[in-house]
Amino acid sequence: MYGALTQHAQRIRLHNEVHERPPEPLSAPLSISHIVMLCDREQLLASREHLARLLRDQHLAEPGPDTTHLRMDLGSYRLRWELHTEFVSWTFSRTLADERFDAQQPATALAVLPQDWLAALPGACLVGLHLWLLADGRWAAQDLARGLLSEDSLLGSAVAGGEGQVFTDFATHADGFSRMLVLPGKMAPRRLGRLVQRLLEIETYRMAALLGLPVAREASAMLGAAEHELAELAQAIRSARREQEPELLDRLTRLAAKVEGGYAATHSRFSASTAYFELMEKRIADIAETRLPGLQTIAEFMERRLTPAKSTCEWAARRQTALSERISRVSNLLRTRVEIEQQVGIQALLAAMNRRQDLQLKLQAMVEGLSVAAISYYIVGLISYLAKGAQKIGWPFGVETTSAVAVPVVALVVWALVRRAHRVIVGH
Repeated sequence: MYGALTQHAQRIRLHNEVHERPPEPLSAPLSISHIVMLCDREQLLASREHLARLLRDQHLAEPGPDTTHLRMDLGSYRLRWELHTEFVSWTFSRTLADERFDAQQPATALAVLPQDWLAALPGACLVGLHLWLLADGRWAAQDLARGLLSEDSLLGSAVAGGEGQVFTDFATHADGFSRMLVLPGKMAPRRLGRLVQRLLEIETYRMAALLGLPVAREASAMLGAAEHELAELAQAIRSARREQEPELLDRLTRLAAKVEGGYAATHSRFSASTAYFELMEKRIADIAETRLPGLQTIAEFMERRLTPAKSTCEWAARRQTALSERISRVSNLLRTRVEIEQQVGIQALLAAMNRRQDLQLKLQAMVEGLSVAAISYYIVGLISYLAKGAQKIGWPFGVETTSAVAVPVVALVVWALVRRAHRVIVGH
């Protein structure tokens, strides 16, 4: 009955979004290796093919063209593959043997992978993390952590309401990977899986967020030079002559284009860093840390060490916006000044045109007067000739008398005709 309803094209995909990338139930002892490869568009596509190559070698089904998440058991280890917007995460896990855990040479999940295939992962490695889940309580937790991690930078906390413990040092060890130790106590497998996923995401989002830091430092150098140039331009505008203003406006326009170009190039990176910082802080809050005696918590460490980096990225973004607005204000002021001077020049030009028009009207009036006199003189001459001829047939007046009487009449008529023609042509 209800199946006949017209379905939105994205309904199923949107509905299943809440089920994407679910945590896996985990049980100790377990070794997990988490790798995040930063990729461009081509490398993102190549990652799916690289995954397909591994699955083909195991005689398993290849991922579909729209697959963005895959979990699979490959016998001696499990694989979790996730395709994100700008990176790909590879998580490998294997069960540890029952013998005593060697903190000096800990077994990793990567040891059982095809090494040629592993070395050819597309992209550039951004995150490398080994995480161990140990359930054996024969060793003191902090002694075990000090054997596995760097004692100088060791930090740890009780998590999940005190049921488990997490230790790390956020340091890169000789193999190029950082390390993390989790002692889950009696945590349920699903809850432990959620905890481990959040810990992996903390490391992933921490590094992804820091991608904005070198960009912010480079942008700060450019912004400093741009601010200095803007200050020079503002000072020059105060004392600039009219002929210098177009050059100053051109320099301002070029500076604005430079700043806007930098903004366009870095805005997406700063926005992504802000989002990653927020996700990292949310994941840290989710693990519900409580302090262990003598150790700094992950939240305290991140707040102390990452706050300057976060502030640098945020300040660079705000500085770009503020500089762009300042350039816009100075440009508007200079344009207003140029427009006012142009309007003054236009008004002077219009006044000169009015003066020339008045002169032309006076000249036109003088020409019209001369035209009336000339035409009248010509017509009176014709009348005098007519008067001479008319005397022979009885015209009673002399030529001079006839011409004298005709002069005012002719002049008045010619003047009236010229004025009428002027009104017809000019319109008034």
